[in-house]
Amino acid sequence: MLLIIPNIVMDLLQATRQGDLRSTLRRFASLVIFGAVGTVIGTRLLAVLPAKTATLVLGVTVVAFVLLNATRWSPRVRPGWERWLDPVVGFGAGVIGGVTNVPGTPLVMYFYALGLAKYEFVRAVAVTFVLYKVVQLGAVTWYGLLSWQLFGLSLLLALVALAGFRLGLAIQDRLDQRTFNRVVLVILGLLGVGLVIRAVT
Repeated sequence: MLLIIPNIVMDLLQATRQGDLRSTLRRFASLVIFGAVGTVIGTRLLAVLPAKTATLVLGVTVVAFVLLNATRWSPRVRPGWERWLDPVVGFGAGVIGGVTNVPGTPLVMYFYALGLAKYEFVRAVAVTFVLYKVVQLGAVTWYGLLSWQLFGLSLLLALVALAGFRLGLAIQDRLDQRTFNRVVLVILGLLGVGLVIRAVT
């Protein structure tokens, strides 16, 4: 609950910074729509089920993805497959995000597999994250999971997060495409290991 507002603020800034949002929205419209449905369902599951199983599955999947890339086998989505995979990936990411608050990891994996260029990649991540998180904010409010106290703390965390966010933007602008891809994989690996540890402890 605490991270929803900071995520919306940072991803909104990131999305507006990259420009050409219409083309991204058109390209990933079905991914966003099915992701919104998955987010509502996942948030409902969060209200009634423990999240450890979903967290463990997500963590193992991410670690496996990174290890495969470390062996130089780089998963890629063929152009003709994207329109069929978008709804499936969007719905799955939405459910996982609703349960674990981490829709970004499967989406980042998918956008990486699409072979998007750096700024196109960042724009796609930011746009989809904002829309998913806005839906999630409505869902957690509807299901009574977000109290006024948590909402206030989330706003404070958003202010703190903006300081680190500025540093991240500066680093992003300095990275070439190859280094950027490596950084994405390293961050994914750390996230995956962290999710597995969180799920089993």
